[in-house]
Amino acid sequence: MTTFDVAVIGAGVHGASVAFHLASRGVRTVVIERSAAAGGPTGRSSAIVRAYYTNAFLASVARDSIGMFRDFEQHTGRSSGFRETGLLVLHPPEDEATVREVVPRLNDQGIPTDLLEPQQVVAEWPAFDLDGIAIAAFERDAGYADPVLATQGMLERARELGAETRFGRVTTIEPEGEAWTLSTSEGDTVTAERVLIAAGPWSQGLAAMVGAELPLTVERHIVATFAWSDDVRVPAHGDLPNGYYFRPEGDELFLVGPLHPEPTVDPDDFDERVGPDEASQLGARVVKRAPPLVHATSRGGWASLYDVSPDWQPVIGEIAPRVFVDAGSSGHGFKLAPALGAHIADLITDAPVDPGLEQFHPRRFEQETELDAGFGEARILG
Repeated sequence: MTTFDVAVIGAGVHGASVAFHLASRGVRTVVIERSAAAGGPTGRSSAIVRAYYTNAFLASVARDSIGMFRDFEQHTGRSSGFRETGLLVLHPPEDEATVREVVPRLNDQGIPTDLLEPQQVVAEWPAFDLDGIAIAAFERDAGYADPVLATQGMLERARELGAETRFGRVTTIEPEGEAWTLSTSEGDTVTAERVLIAAGPWSQGLAAMVGAELPLTVERHIVATFAWSDDVRVPAHGDLPNGYYFRPEGDELFLVGPLHPEPTVDPDDFDERVGPDEASQLGARVVKRAPPLVHATSRGGWASLYDVSPDWQPVIGEIAPRVFVDAGSSGHGFKLAPALGAHIADLITDAPVDPGLEQFHPRRFEQETELDAGFGEARILG
């Protein structure tokens, strides 16, 4: 039986990224996935790529990830489907002081971001009604990618570099000397010196197999799609007062999703469809901000899952001897994954680790040192 250096549980974008970085370093890696690459929440991600973060470490990771998405072919030989759109974030008065503090720091970090007064926003995009908006920020290099292409690209490159993939749901994780043995629903057994749990909504249950309690919940979040009306166009944006994010989807459509917490669900039993009322409610938020879009027509949508931590920030760290977790990214993990995978590979292999990673260890919840990030209820902005 082959003993791997690292077993990665989960072939979403985070697991694929870590496998890519480990394999790039010659680490013997196996990825175990319950369905297919990007077959869970990753494949239904809105895949917005932006570095507009209040947390400086996450901003730097997202910045580096944007670079990887942009130059994906150089890294993997494949396309990530990246499109640069820029991202406008609209803020209420209570956010103004923080925005004025964060934007200069982002520029200092090499993240080109413009601070805009409401009149500047309307001059550029006259379709907006900026009632309740005091300040805005426009991140120039932001955009979106194809979540399936990006995940498959990193995983396929990892396989070319020597990583293996196995399919099946992990049913047990048990110590075996200085290693761990993992059994799957397909009757497969894998032995690895180290284990990374990167299974999104299923991470909590897997962590419990090694005696770790992670305070994660699973929420159902929808994405509604619409066809543009007439010749009206507005940019990719986040509207904090109205609680939604918005981005184009190709040339004919745009999609919308909520910024705030949603109901918790069973990850193995939830409604994947978007009801007409749900789409209508999100559409009404958009029309309130951009009235000329009143004639946009619904084109359906889908529902996916967020694995959510109490402070809506990632949960990363060692949770048992030589067992690590990368979960709880709370709906904003896709944009971080390509570059974050290198930091997690450092952690797993005992390489020097950026000190900024330590703040995401799950012990913060026991110590009541949750991270203060995002804006008000929109913690997803990190």
